[in-house]
Amino acid sequence: MIAAEDLVALVRNYNPRTNEKLIHEAYEFGRRMHDGQFRHSGEPYFTHPVAVAAILTEQQLDDATIITALLHDTIEDTRASYSDIQQRFGTDVADLVDGVTKLTNLQLSSSETKQAENFRKLFMAMSKDLRVILVKLADRLHNMRTIKAMRPEKQVQKARETMDIYAPLAGRMGMQWMREELEDLAFRVLNPEGRASIIRRFINLQKEAGDVIHRITGDMRTELEAANIEAEVFGRAKKPYSIWRKMQEKGMGFSRLSDIYGFRVITRSEMDCYRALGVIHQRWRSVPGRFKDYISQPKSNGYRSIHTTVSGRDGKRVEVQIRTRQMHDVAETGVAAHWSYRDGVRTENPFAVDPARWIASLTEQFDAEEDHDEFLEAVKLEMYSDKVFCFTPKGDVVKLPRGATPLDYAYAIHTRIGSACVGAKVDGIRVPLWTRLKNGQSVEIITAEGQTPQGTWLDIATTGKARTAIRRALREAGRERFIKLGAELARSAFEHVGKKATDKVLEKAAKTLRLENAGEVLARLGSAEITSRQVVHAVYPDLTPSDESQVEAHRAVIGMEPGTGFTRARCCQPLPGERIVGITQRGKGVFVHAIDCEALAGFEDQPDRWLDLHWAEGTHPAAYDVTLELTIGNDAGVLGRICTLIGERLANISDLHFIDRKPDFFRLRMDIELRDAEHLHSVMSALDAESDVASVSRRRDPSLTAVATAAE
Repeated sequence: MIAAEDLVALVRNYNPRTNEKLIHEAYEFGRRMHDGQFRHSGEPYFTHPVAVAAILTEQQLDDATIITALLHDTIEDTRASYSDIQQRFGTDVADLVDGVTKLTNLQLSSSETKQAENFRKLFMAMSKDLRVILVKLADRLHNMRTIKAMRPEKQVQKARETMDIYAPLAGRMGMQWMREELEDLAFRVLNPEGRASIIRRFINLQKEAGDVIHRITGDMRTELEAANIEAEVFGRAKKPYSIWRKMQEKGMGFSRLSDIYGFRVITRSEMDCYRALGVIHQRWRSVPGRFKDYISQPKSNGYRSIHTTVSGRDGKRVEVQIRTRQMHDVAETGVAAHWSYRDGVRTENPFAVDPARWIASLTEQFDAEEDHDEFLEAVKLEMYSDKVFCFTPKGDVVKLPRGATPLDYAYAIHTRIGSACVGAKVDGIRVPLWTRLKNGQSVEIITAEGQTPQGTWLDIATTGKARTAIRRALREAGRERFIKLGAELARSAFEHVGKKATDKVLEKAAKTLRLENAGEVLARLGSAEITSRQVVHAVYPDLTPSDESQVEAHRAVIGMEPGTGFTRARCCQPLPGERIVGITQRGKGVFVHAIDCEALAGFEDQPDRWLDLHWAEGTHPAAYDVTLELTIGNDAGVLGRICTLIGERLANISDLHFIDRKPDFFRLRMDIELRDAEHLHSVMSALDAESDVASVSRRRDPSLTAVATAAE
């Protein structure tokens, strides 16, 4: 484990003005809090927070982030609280630690069904303070470095999460080195054979061709020195996962893959970048279509560099990245460069992106998406795509994902322009809206008054922002038409079962279906997103009896000794389908309670009387009485309609008491014989939908436990 003084020394290397005392205090506080805790490997747990802090020192981050790394698990795993950290280390650190804790507790999963919500939560965490994500990424990196200590199935789960969520996120933030390492560590777990095979081929290639990297690096340095360009040159073989991905994308084997080496040229100025490019292209033949100028057209996360691929020694293709030192710092740390320190002061890197602006640009297009699948689609389009750069007629640059169309371009400028688009010109030539845009093209959008988005545009648009805007416009345009159609479908469907599609009935359906209101129910019904059967079922789910064989009453409860009788407790009146527990009573048999019955608190000190019970599978007879309390309107025929309604649900009223009589309403208590919890829900839903019923609730009274016991 790194000692406190060594960690402080790492920070002092780039920030001589660091608050050494505070870092020491955080180190000691974290060590005390985690004392006695161990990792899966058997190491003291505190080795992990220290390692995370050390990773963040490589990004030259501020004291608050380093201290947060040391304390990031204290709120979650120790007795330390938010107020403890706030008092000792300030509100900024406390908020960051709390943010990391909440992000950890999100239980991010890579399963498709949960991914959309995961990204929503991630963006929410980012919007408060991006440093929370930086700590979380460093946390995940160290966990992946030490993943061998975990169970094999846990290793696979963590590796999949890393590959699907954390690695792309690190890449999107501009932290390419972290993305590559996370991918490679996950690749080692998910496909160890594939990784080992690529490494073996690398070794064989080196034996055959010698040290290619050293030779090409030397050649580049010689050429740059001859041109009086002061520059550093580095070369490396690409990571196994990067090579594997290229093999999969291009459908070719390792032997046919050419650009497996990468080189970086770090110059003193932007002008030297272009001079170095000229020198390299003069010495080696450039590969057509493999040139990208991210200096004149930077990425949204601040990344700047010139990318080119050339045929090097022996005809082998190599990728070359050319950038200045400042550009390199941003390329290494990405958005994190905003917090980087050098010589005790925040670095004034002109290429570092303001995190607030970056997050705003990232999340702008996602806010309007309510559907999880559509949201996930929009996020993935943004997170996983390369960019193309197009120009407006005035020369302004518009950044779009690869494969974007003029329609995406129009919506990128403004939603109003996109919605009114009728055509486009690319480099002065009229083109169809489905044309794929290329780097450097000039695009002009033709609009017309009265134009509205068309349904076919969803097949043309590729960006999340465009597709979201189109869907919203189509929904709004067709909403009124769909509501009218839905109202007619609802009327017909409810009349078919002898009911009316009143406003209250539709509101009840909306509540059950988890929709905003009755209008939304009708709109979705009219647009065929839901069926009339679903709407009717939401209010009246049990209109037809089941034809299954019934469970005999004396065999309804399982878990007791043979011959033991049972009695349903009057306090909670449990029904089949609900979780139950038994309380034994000498000479009385077993009293069956619902698991959430408040009366059970009186038996907590008598564990020997508790029995773990469950209801028998199958259809139960309608013989279990439940007490309902209703408030109904005091009008002629109301009580009769309610009784009829209950009878239609195949439930029998065994008792009825009036609790209160007022000029406008009655309060009454009904005992109704039911089959199970679903049957109860059906009856209560039907009653709740009735316009003359103000309220309906299930009566539960813990005081009836003693009464029932005495009666038995």
